[in-house]
Parts: sequence; structure tokens; C-alpha cells
Amino acid sequence: MTHATEKEAADFLAANPEIVQIQAFLTDPSGVARGKVLRPEEIATAYRDGRPLPCSIQSLDMLGADVLETGLVWEEGDSDRPCFPVAGTLTHAPWHDVPTAQVILESFERDGSPTPADPRHALARTVASLEAMGLKPVVAIELEFYLVDREAAAKGRVVPPAAPNGFAPAHLQAYLMQDLEDFSPFLNDVFDGAKKMGLPARTLISEYAPGQFEIVLEHRADAMRAADDAVLYKRLVKGVAARHGLVATFMAKPYAEMSGSGMHVHVSLADGTSPNLFAGEGPLTPHLAHAIGGLEATMAESMAVFAPNANSYRRFRKNSYAPLAPAWAVDNRSVPLRVTAGRPETRHLEHRVCGADANPYVALATVLAGIAEGIEKKIQPSDPVVGDGYGGREATLPLNWWKALEVARSSTFLPEKLGAGFMNIFLTIKEAECDRFFACVSDVDVDWYLRNA
Repeated sequence: MTHATEKEAADFLAANPEIVQIQAFLTDPSGVARGKVLRPEEIATAYRDGRPLPCSIQSLDMLGADVLETGLVWEEGDSDRPCFPVAGTLTHAPWHDVPTAQVILESFERDGSPTPADPRHALARTVASLEAMGLKPVVAIELEFYLVDREAAAKGRVVPPAAPNGFAPAHLQAYLMQDLEDFSPFLNDVFDGAKKMGLPARTLISEYAPGQFEIVLEHRADAMRAADDAVLYKRLVKGVAARHGLVATFMAKPYAEMSGSGMHVHVSLADGTSPNLFAGEGPLTPHLAHAIGGLEATMAESMAVFAPNANSYRRFRKNSYAPLAPAWAVDNRSVPLRVTAGRPETRHLEHRVCGADANPYVALATVLAGIAEGIEKKIQPSDPVVGDGYGGREATLPLNWWKALEVARSSTFLPEKLGAGFMNIFLTIKEAECDRFFACVSDVDVDWYLRNA
């Protein structure tokens, strides 16, 4: 694979001589950023030779503990892997007091081959499979998030924060303009930061619960760049929130009684002759029909990717805007696969299954893999839903963590499309996390059972 050149770093530093430090990080299988802080004089070497990081960095659970079953710790002597900067991702980290830049890394083996556990390579694999068919995915990723009170969060509680004017949101109030105005100092800084970072941040929405927002990222003709955008955007939102004395969370379900936060993947396909193979006068072109068919057929086995954590499964409730079964419809948000309305040339597919806590690289890889599966095998979609996508439909997706992991482990589709090495490591980490999570005794256990059992 072609790495970024030293000239990119030299040009950036020449244009930004005030930079004091550079955060160099990769995204692990669980979606957590891990890396090092470099000084400007170190960055040229990183571009030329890579920056060494221990292979065990790709074996960690959400809390940073080794999952020994991955085979990436003692069997490897926790040896280093060279991690190279990704071209086009050296940019500002504008939320810091000290002038700071950041750059995304990807990991390689000593022989130059892609490290199997690096999620960027899983996405590269699925993009390549579509490109081998003469198809180019055009992608945008939408991420919902909550702002919560920092003092309460430090004590383990989730509470909507007060805005700078002293008012705290307390009602559902979907699309409320007042919330956008109340939190405008934070939101303006996010947009300013996005502009400085080169992120295509566009429409801003106050979502379905107090303190919940969404900023739309524009479509990219480069699917990998769209996933990089999502990763950088999450860092920006969290960083700016911290500067404003807030906590921004992308956990899937921070409040039991309110809506969860989703990651919606918008995708269409282009080829050498058409900029949008999903566009047509009718609702479904052949490519779009087969894409839906493939995503429906692979949705159950993909749930462990789309909902990778224990909290992820708290989103999936009737009338929650999160799906219970594979289905599709035109301009209908009660189904997991929504074909957009509007002018034919703008038509695309909105995949609405993932939580905001999903790893953008792995989630997008799995969506694109499902599309490729449908096109390769000419899988036909189900009949479209009309009206309520929840009404009278049986829940057929695996809607708890251990069942989703069991279904994913039995899949032949996932290892074939994303890579057997990657999927084994990803599922091994998540299986260990699941076991560790349910070994904990929670406050709810005590509340329910201490006196009643």
C-alpha cells in the first residue's frame, strides 16, 4: 500500500509553524483511539519509517485491558508494528490550548502487509471488492450524540447540561430551534473546528431528546475518507465539549427512557458511466434492489458489528427508530433500510441499524460488504413496508449481545468479506468483553434482588 509522503508533513508544518505537538493515533477494533503524542521534529521519521506501536494495542477491550485470547500479546512478545500516517489526515486538533495537530495511523506487519487486526484494512478490503466489480461507493456517515453535565458524569450519573444562558433542556422537543440557540457557543465552535480540520460538516439538528444533536457530514466519493471523517468528527465534538465544561457522549443509549444515538450510513454506488446507480424514475434500480437484498440477508449476522457493546442493545425497542427485523421502505424511518425520496439523481440508501458507538470503519465495511453480497448473488429484497415498520412484525434480529456474537461467530459472510483474521480478533475481543461485563454486579442487581430474591 502507498503511504503518505514526508512532503505532506513538511508542507503542513511550514504552513503552521506554531504547532507544538502532533497526536498520532490509530483506531482499535472497538473504535477507541490509541497512540502517542509526537513533537514536530519527530514527524518526518514517522512518515518515512512508520511509528512503532505494540501489536497488543489491537487486542484491547473497551477499558484497555488485554484480551489474551487474541494471540496478540505473549505469543508475539508484544512486539512493535510500524504504523504509518494516512495521507490527507494530518490536520489541526483545534480544541487544545497548546497548538496541536493530529494524524490518523494505520498498522502494517514487518513485511509491509496490512496488519489483520487494523479496522481500516477491513474497510479497504470491502471497498476493493466493490471496485473489482467496477463499482465505487459514495458515502456519508451521520452521528447523533448527547451533551451531558460534566459534574454529574464524574459521579457516574447522566443528566442534561445547562446551556451557557443557564437553561437546561428538559423535554423531548425534537428539532427545537431554541436548543440550537441555547447551545450555540458550543455548536459554533464545532463548526469552526470542522472548517479548520477540513471536515464537511453541514446541517445541524436538535434531535429527539434533551441535549441530543446531530451534525450531518457531506457525502464523500472516497469511502475510507468518509470513515476517517467520522473518527475525526467524534474527536472534535468530544474535545470542543470538554472546552465548554461539558461531556459529549456517543454511547448508544445514555437514558433508558429517551431515544438512543444512531450512526446512519448513507450510501450510493457509481461506476464509469453513471454517478449514481441507485438513481432512477422508479424506486429501485437493479443495483439498489440487490443492495437492499444483500443487506437484509446479512443483517442478523452483522448485528455484533452494528451493535458492538452491551449498552448498544438498549436501543432496540419497538417505536424507537431502531430496527427489530430486516425491512426496507421508501422515505420511512421506521425501517432499518430507508430509500430516500427527492430528485432521482439524489436517491441513495440510508442504513439505520448502527449505534453511534459502532466503529465507523468496521460498520461501514460491513454495510458495503452486504451491498456487494447482494449484487454478486443478485439477492432480491423483501416487499417494501408501507406505514408502520414495527406493526405486526416479529423481531428476528439477535437483540442481545451474547446472541449477536453467537450468530456472528457462525457467519461465513463476515470473515470472507472483512477478512478471517480481523473478524476472529474482533469477535474474540467482544466475546471477552461480554463475559467480563456480565461478571460484574451492578447497582441494578442490588436494587432488584438484594431484598426480593
